[in-house]
Amino acid sequence: MSDRASTGYLSVSELRADVAAGRIDTVLLAIADMQGRLQGKRLSARYFLDEVLHHGSEGCNYLLAVDVDMNTVPGYAMSSWERGYGDFVMRPDLATLRRVPWHEGTAMLMADLGWEDGRDVTPSPRQILRGQLARLAERGLTAYVGTELEFVVYDDSYEDAWRRAYRDLTPANLYNVDYSLLGTARIEPLLRRIRREMEGAGLYVESAKGECNLGQHEITFRYDEALRTCDNHVIYKTGAKEIAAQEGRSITFMAKPNQREGNSCHIHISLRGGGDEPVMAGTQPYGLSPLGAGFVAGQLAHLRELTLLYAPNINSYKRYVPGSFAPTAVKWGVDNRTCSLRLVGHGSSLRVENRVPGGDVNPYLAVSALIAAGLRGIDAELALEDPYEGNAYTSGAETVPHTLRDALALFEASEPAREAFGADVVEHYANNARVELAAYDAAVTDWEMFRGFERM
Repeated sequence: MSDRASTGYLSVSELRADVAAGRIDTVLLAIADMQGRLQGKRLSARYFLDEVLHHGSEGCNYLLAVDVDMNTVPGYAMSSWERGYGDFVMRPDLATLRRVPWHEGTAMLMADLGWEDGRDVTPSPRQILRGQLARLAERGLTAYVGTELEFVVYDDSYEDAWRRAYRDLTPANLYNVDYSLLGTARIEPLLRRIRREMEGAGLYVESAKGECNLGQHEITFRYDEALRTCDNHVIYKTGAKEIAAQEGRSITFMAKPNQREGNSCHIHISLRGGGDEPVMAGTQPYGLSPLGAGFVAGQLAHLRELTLLYAPNINSYKRYVPGSFAPTAVKWGVDNRTCSLRLVGHGSSLRVENRVPGGDVNPYLAVSALIAAGLRGIDAELALEDPYEGNAYTSGAETVPHTLRDALALFEASEPAREAFGADVVEHYANNARVELAAYDAAVTDWEMFRGFERM
């Protein structure tokens, strides 16, 4: 635990000592909602230690039954006016207790969600992932995951961007700075602060680099066990926004913020056996083991019907443009960035990269989908087709769904999704998509106004 503490993690005894010494006075108890956002409470550190540590804390169960604007919406079995919008229990996961360097005197930890009678809240993203990890554990397997989040930095504050209806914002870089050390140096003070303070919160930073869109950057973190990576992902995403706001700037992770390149979130996943040995590499073609080949084949076979969990929003689907480094073809390739699935690494580092998710993804749901699809491929001993060589954009292959509506239809009809997650989870996230579609269908957009106000 001392090693963990030195990188930002805390034991309960260390938290007690920091509270007694006046170094920590606030504890954030957080859950991940359907959108992958952190929701929860700012607790007095003394109250956390006296009460919440042992008994948890309550939160309104509408936190998993609202839209992105926090409006109560119909269609959810677990939470409604008819059911009285009662509470669920936020149960602290002490393994996630850490410092929050970008807020003075603050620690935080993630929570799992349960009902008052002790049952899990099964549609909770963290519980969905725990369920898939348990299925792996039954086979003596552990998933290791790395996520690569891209974002665009603007010199405008969040408040200014809102007041200007997100028009005419100033990107932090005015030209393509992909891999440019000169271009990234322009905003290195912000990037360095994010990197250092994420390290202080227990994350292992690997690197930062520029990307193609104006003001676009990526900070990458070392892979870890799947649940820890997803926790770190949502903490980093929230923390980066908060640090940018403190600097008078704004960051967006939305999948397609403008007509240029979108924000991706490539997810790398590999499996290890009971002795912590890598099990995806072997002597079969392309360096795969039979298990590894089945795992990739399952992801490929079920990619379209699980796309809703990789691309959860209307905007997500605007990323899928040929020649944009966002995938369109349902193909896999060896180190081929034009494919949806890219096999990378050699031997113990062999892993599959899913390039479908964007920066708006909920990592718990996406990783759950990767595991569910991969396990189905292993169990069914699916044969892996030959990798695609060349430009998959022009392959003529089946494509990822073009719209949220298409992805919803495939997800609702998916027998593998119902088998892996349960009918209640499928219906819960299908309703979330229906709510977003209804809101979008009712909206009058700028595009419509400019085209129709005078000329129609």
